[in-house]
Amino acid sequence: MSDQIKHECGIALVRLLKPLDYYYKKQGTALYGLNKLRLLMQKMRNRGQDGAGMATIKLHPSPGTRYISRHRSNSSDYLEDLFKNVYSRFKNVSPDQLKDGQYLKDNFPYTGELLMGHLRYGTHGDNTIETCHPFLRQNNWISRNLVLAGNFNLTNVDELFDELVGLGQYPKEISDTVTILEKIGHFLDDEVNRLHTWFKPDGYSTEELNELIFENLDIQRLLRRASKRFDGGYVMAGMIGHGDAFMMRDPSGIRPAFYYANGDVVAAASERPAIQTAFGVHISKIKELQPGHVLIIKRNGTVSEVPFIDPLERKACSFERIYFSRGTDRDIYLERKKLGEQLVPTVLKAVNNDFNNTVFSFVPNTAETAFFGMMQGIDKELNQYKLRKIKEAEENLKPRKLEKILNLSARAEKIVVKDVKMRTFIADDASRGDLVSHVYDVTYGIVQNEKDNLVLIDDSIVRGTTLRDSIIKSVARLRPKKIVIVSSAPQIRYPDCYGIDMSKLKEFVAFQAMIKLLEETNQSHLLQETYERCKAQEGKPVEEMTNEVKALYDLFDYEKVSDKIAEIITPPGIKPKIKVIYQTIEGLHEACPNNNGDWYFSGNYPTPGGNRVVNRAFINFMEKNNKRAY
Repeated sequence: MSDQIKHECGIALVRLLKPLDYYYKKQGTALYGLNKLRLLMQKMRNRGQDGAGMATIKLHPSPGTRYISRHRSNSSDYLEDLFKNVYSRFKNVSPDQLKDGQYLKDNFPYTGELLMGHLRYGTHGDNTIETCHPFLRQNNWISRNLVLAGNFNLTNVDELFDELVGLGQYPKEISDTVTILEKIGHFLDDEVNRLHTWFKPDGYSTEELNELIFENLDIQRLLRRASKRFDGGYVMAGMIGHGDAFMMRDPSGIRPAFYYANGDVVAAASERPAIQTAFGVHISKIKELQPGHVLIIKRNGTVSEVPFIDPLERKACSFERIYFSRGTDRDIYLERKKLGEQLVPTVLKAVNNDFNNTVFSFVPNTAETAFFGMMQGIDKELNQYKLRKIKEAEENLKPRKLEKILNLSARAEKIVVKDVKMRTFIADDASRGDLVSHVYDVTYGIVQNEKDNLVLIDDSIVRGTTLRDSIIKSVARLRPKKIVIVSSAPQIRYPDCYGIDMSKLKEFVAFQAMIKLLEETNQSHLLQETYERCKAQEGKPVEEMTNEVKALYDLFDYEKVSDKIAEIITPPGIKPKIKVIYQTIEGLHEACPNNNGDWYFSGNYPTPGGNRVVNRAFINFMEKNNKRAY
């Protein structure tokens, strides 16, 4: 993605089902769980650039001993800093002591059987150490301690916050993370109280009561009660002080979650390849956590996947497939190739099928897989072109001409290279703008001046500013006849409210194009009418709200919006003609059939809160209010 956006976080959960000594004997280290957690987080580092945190819980601790350990980091090298601090605790441990799992558990932090890690990619707010997960809710009752980490955004935090206040709580801040922590924590307290009240009249001792609570705590019921009014996309992992753990996924399956279990360990993570790599297991051994379900690991080691809320229509985030998740997942890799391949007919039409005078490339590196797919499709078209040429020649086909036809190949080149980011201390805008335009460098001498078309595929275009201010300026220096910018994703038209930092309509180049088209067709009055309809909906129940912005886009053909985007991202004073081609929503669904969540493209939100967010975003635009819509 040429435009940087912030997006979903990453979660890892590890539960060791055997004592630490077992792992030394079988795996050669008593720190097996810690090592696996680190590897899971390392393989998902793409999911967080603002910080990381981890926590562990020791099972069956003696009263008076510390059984929960947590560390977080928001340094520039957050992951290295995090585990450097954790592993430093074992720096002076003798080789014999490192072999003794029980000794390590009794004497050192971070040696619990239950481990959780989180990678933070903050969508808003401060990137302080306090905003890094996991979050901890502490209590002297071991079964009321809660450690929580999540990959989520909720659209109705204000309402959930008011509910907590109505219950008599005083949350320390209004944020989705704190609100969720306290919401689940409230019902955890309630469930523990319920069990205590149920068993106490039977004359059990305090220790026996605790054991009964540990064994009978109903995580499924707890989460069903806590999540009734959650509106958003979420995956949340939790650890309870006595040793129960869970990972829950929203009813539409918006955010991703996978898990693996054998007789030694249970592991869950935001991305499947991370588990494959960390545990060396085949893809067939890893399960996807189903929408509206929770993976529960009890203190006694039993593992179950059960529903905690009624599942809705599956709307798994398609951006996970296009860009966010690492492309090392087999299915994602093939889907990204398919996204590129499907654009070939439109791309070739844009260059008049001129194979000889067209150079194909990609920008940035995340678009490389889609580029492979596009080139694969172009090779297929080229083979058909060769066949037609051979058939047309028939008996007059001489060896030299045949050789010329067969030697024809698509010109795939590495044209754009991202250079080292340059900092400027110069105050004037002209100098700063000149430096920004040179963030990308180009390969000279490959594109024929005023003769070649240059096709560049990107995985998505959000704001278009990097294309306009840097990439197109850079490649225009190569003097191509025409520059074709291809997006393997459809036009991003609507705000996201389930994890991605895309909440302001004015920043979307597709929205800017639609506004310009309204102006050019003397329909700008429709903006005020749409604003009034959005304002009128503010008093309605969220379930009755509709997306009022869609009607504005419906006034114009998809290609007409693309052409207007091409005008917007064309820097002043450059000579080549700019053409922009976008993936269609139909093409997206064909390439990614199991991840059909497309609300940022289509405006079809999977939860009622999405319609409220898009209308609020439009109201903010009209009122020139530069704030998030949720």
